[in-house]
Amino acid sequence: MITVRNAESRGFADHGWLHSRHSFSFGSYYDPDHMGVSNLRVINEDRVAPGGGFATHGHRDMEIVTYVLSGALEHKDSLGNGSVIRPGDVQRMSAGSGVLHSEYNHSSEEAVHFLQIWLEPNRLNAAPGYAQQHFPVEQRRGRLQLLVSPDGRDGSISANQDALLYGARLEAGEAVQHTLAEGRQAYLQVARGSVLLNGQALTAGDGARVQADPVIRIAATDTAEVLLFDLP
Repeated sequence: MITVRNAESRGFADHGWLHSRHSFSFGSYYDPDHMGVSNLRVINEDRVAPGGGFATHGHRDMEIVTYVLSGALEHKDSLGNGSVIRPGDVQRMSAGSGVLHSEYNHSSEEAVHFLQIWLEPNRLNAAPGYAQQHFPVEQRRGRLQLLVSPDGRDGSISANQDALLYGARLEAGEAVQHTLAEGRQAYLQVARGSVLLNGQALTAGDGARVQADPVIRIAATDTAEVLLFDLP
């Protein structure tokens, strides 16, 4: 069974410097029918204007994954980390017992377009942590590349949760397939382009939950970039 979350039906916030689309309830946007899927709690599609950014603020007890589509986002946190996240980079911040961080777009011309993803952790009050890794586009072209996993398998980033996050870049006509283990489900987020998910048409910004269907086939109808979550 496929349940589509249409891009235009998502929550929306306009803060001037930030335009954000919320796949699930977040901040002032509340929809009891869209509170997340399994341990996947947040997918925000954010666009931060040149010179804009998130001032220092705190989080706790959440696995936060940032996936940049275009532009460059500067990160600083109370753990002493400082980095710039660019396309192809995946960042995971384990907020755990508490962390402060800021994210800024220092470009004077280009907006930053990225997805911010929150996974509920498998334990509370854990020690905070940070990781960032570059996944060259060649590794994701025409295949599902594992980006985040609970144990860092296959060169992925580890996170404190039983969730597998895959990324793929597909040209029109290309297809990839993923098989879910018994009792698992999936969520697909289309970051760019358009695809057929087991025959269901999806375009940029659309998401879809897959239940009771162990084989997932994603076929690109245009140049596309997708994220696939394998969830309990």
